[in-house]
Amino acid sequence: MLRVAVPNKGSLSEIASEMLHEAGYTGRRDPRALNVRDDRNGVEFFYLRPRDIATYVGSGALDVGITGRDLLLDSGSPATEIASLNFGDSTFRFAGEPGRFSELSDLNGVRVATSYVGLVGAFLERHGVTAELVSLDGAVESAIRLGVADAVADVVSTGSTLRAQGLEIFGPVILDSTAVLISSGKDVEGGATLQRRLQGVLVARQYVLIDYDVPVTLLEAATKVTPGIESPTVSPLQDPAWVAVRSMVRRVDTNQVMDELHAVGARAILVSAIHAARI
Repeated sequence: MLRVAVPNKGSLSEIASEMLHEAGYTGRRDPRALNVRDDRNGVEFFYLRPRDIATYVGSGALDVGITGRDLLLDSGSPATEIASLNFGDSTFRFAGEPGRFSELSDLNGVRVATSYVGLVGAFLERHGVTAELVSLDGAVESAIRLGVADAVADVVSTGSTLRAQGLEIFGPVILDSTAVLISSGKDVEGGATLQRRLQGVLVARQYVLIDYDVPVTLLEAATKVTPGIESPTVSPLQDPAWVAVRSMVRRVDTNQVMDELHAVGARAILVSAIHAARI
């Protein structure tokens, strides 16, 4: 039976559980449950702290897991990333008092506070910078004001939280992180199916189906707008001068594609959500 680690709380937990449900797996109904067996699919889910998942998977105690790329790299676990799941995005940057730091080398010999000592330490080492890392379990923005550190390395979205503490972002991006599927490296039955199903959920979330009717004389121009994954499906209509076309298009492009099709001469343009997919 495939043993899968799932985040039990935090920003990754809800979306990870939703994806597994959309992929056809049975998850926990009781939020206090620590593990759930899905005998129909041959899977057992273990609900763990996101920060611990890479350690469990890397040790071989569990086969695969969902966690953040940042947490995987910070852990130093031998677990490997096998797929990006495209949610829970975050960016790690350095910050300090305005005007004090301008480039990465300015961190030589200073104290840097972070909740990701392994990740930040490896980054500084790769760039030949020697700094004293101060490990904090969150709220690192206050470290400089309280005299614990000279600079911080933390997750940044808009930078508003750091600016509110009077800090300025500097230096290169440490890491662009996202949720990932990780593996222990063991070839376990059900692992490839899980990965394929999750990729199918991603496709279903990123694409829609578009159907439309178009005159045969305009078919070539219309299908240039909707080329599909391999090619669009073209079906005859009762009127031999018209055909029906079905194709997949990126969800974010839906309205632009509809506008372009209408301009070409297509009519009866309909869009449908995709519940599941295998590409």
